[in-house]
Amino acid sequence: MKTYVLNGPNLGRLGSRQVDVYGSTSYADLVAMCEQVGRDAGLDVEVRQTDAEHEMLGWLHAAADVEAAVVLNPGAWSHYSYAVRDACALLRGPLVEVHISNIHAREAFRHHSVVSAVATGVIAGLGVDGYRLALLHVAALAAAHSRRSWPAR
Repeated sequence: MKTYVLNGPNLGRLGSRQVDVYGSTSYADLVAMCEQVGRDAGLDVEVRQTDAEHEMLGWLHAAADVEAAVVLNPGAWSHYSYAVRDACALLRGPLVEVHISNIHAREAFRHHSVVSAVATGVIAGLGVDGYRLALLHVAALAAAHSRRSWPAR
């Protein structure tokens, strides 16, 4: 099962950016963890990060075209990018939105995500472990349903 782990702006700075909020795990360590969890769960995981919104849109469109599952940390785009939200709405496979920090316990502008309404599920505040849990959820869905019969979001 093809599964994209897509990360938005500033996530490539993990381990050096606001470690009190995002932890000390580096982006390279996050990628390695996601790939290992994916292999162990029988998923074909590809991890990507971009600070360019148009690039993220292209990746989401490509995932929709092949009915791939997506684990998405949209970063700041969560709060205002209707373009990212609309691209997520095109997905036919599961979409798990992940936030390393608890966006509901931070500044008021972070409390709402425009992506959440089109996601299969949302994980927030569990650190990078949220990615592991999201991938295990995708694997469980894949085991329970054929690629052609994903459960409705």
